[in-house]
Amino acid sequence: MSDFARRLIEWQRHHGRHDLPWQGSRDPYRIWLSEIMLQQTQVSTVIPYYARFLERFPDVAALAAAPVDDVMALWSGLGYYARARNLHRAAQQVMSDHGGVFPHSAEQIVKLPGVGRSTAAAIAAFSSGERGPILDGNVKRVLCRVFGIEGFPGEKAVESRLWALAGSLLPQDGISTYIQAQMDLGATVCTRGKPACTRCPLADECIARLGNRISSLPTPRPKKHIPRRSVRVAVIVDRGAVLLERRPPTGIWGGLLSLPEVPEQETEVGNWVRDRLGVDTGPGAALTPLTHTFTHFVLDIQPWRFDLTARNPRAEEGDRTLWLPLANMTAAALPTPVRSILLRMEADVFAGGAQLS
Repeated sequence: MSDFARRLIEWQRHHGRHDLPWQGSRDPYRIWLSEIMLQQTQVSTVIPYYARFLERFPDVAALAAAPVDDVMALWSGLGYYARARNLHRAAQQVMSDHGGVFPHSAEQIVKLPGVGRSTAAAIAAFSSGERGPILDGNVKRVLCRVFGIEGFPGEKAVESRLWALAGSLLPQDGISTYIQAQMDLGATVCTRGKPACTRCPLADECIARLGNRISSLPTPRPKKHIPRRSVRVAVIVDRGAVLLERRPPTGIWGGLLSLPEVPEQETEVGNWVRDRLGVDTGPGAALTPLTHTFTHFVLDIQPWRFDLTARNPRAEEGDRTLWLPLANMTAAALPTPVRSILLRMEADVFAGGAQLS
C-alpha cells in the first residue's frame, strides 16, 4: 500500500465523516442516488432531498415506475435538473436491461444515463468493494496540491495525468474507506479556500504547502467573461391559480413548469399575453425583478403580473400549459426563481390586505 493511501485510510477511520445518511449501506441504488445528488451540491443541501426521495422512491423499481413529473417535483430547488431526468431514465434502464437489479460493476454502471467514470467507480467501490480510482473536484484539488500538478485540471492533458496518478495510488485493500477518505479530505480539510493544513495527514509532504502555493494550486480555470441575459415572464393570475407552461425536455429548466417567457422582440407584454396565450387580462404591473446565477451566465428576470378577466380555450390545461393553484406550489416542479417570484407575489398581495383574483 502506498504511504499516501495508508495515511488517508488511517485519517478516515479517526477523523472522516461516518454519520451521513447514505453511509453504511451496500445498496447500490441508495449509493447511486446520493452520488448523483452530491454532484456540484453541498452535503447539507442534499440530506433532506435524499430523505424525501427514499421515502417516495424506496427502490429502483419505484423510481422507474413513477411519472417523470413526480421526480422533477421532488428535485425542484436542487438545481442541475438534467440530473433528475437522467436519474429517471437510468432507473428505467436498470429495469429493462438488468431485470431491476442495480449493477455493481463500474463497467456496467457507467453506461447508465448521467453517470460518469468517477461516479461509477465510487458507486462500485461502496457497493461491492471494486477497486478503481475516482477523480471528482475534491480529489483533483488534493492531488494537485500534494503532488504539485500544474495546469487547469479541466484540460484533457492535465486530467489524463491526474487519472493515471489516482490509479497508481490505489490500495489493494480497504478501497471503500480510501475512496471516502479522498472525498472527506477535500470536502472538510483541503478546501478551496482556507484549507485546514494543520489537520491534514498529508501536510508534511504537500508540495503546495511546502512551497507556499496553496492559493495557486490547482491552477484556476482560465477566466472567461460571464454573459448576462435578461428575460420577461408573465405571471397570469386567476382565482388563486397561476398559468404555467412546461419547459422543453432539454435546455434550461428542462421539463419543469415555468412562467410564460415573453420573446425579446415583443415590445408590449400585455398584447403578447393576450395574443399568444389566449387570455383577457387587466393592465399589467411590473413586479420586483430578481437575478439568478447559473454556472455559465447570469439571468435577470423581470416578472409582469396580469389579473385574468376572461379565459380562452387556448389557455386551458393541455400538453404544455396548466393552471396551478398557488396553494399547491410546494408540490410542483418549479425552478427556484419561479418559486421565489410566486412566493414573493403572494406575500406582497396578502401583506397589502388584497386577495389574489
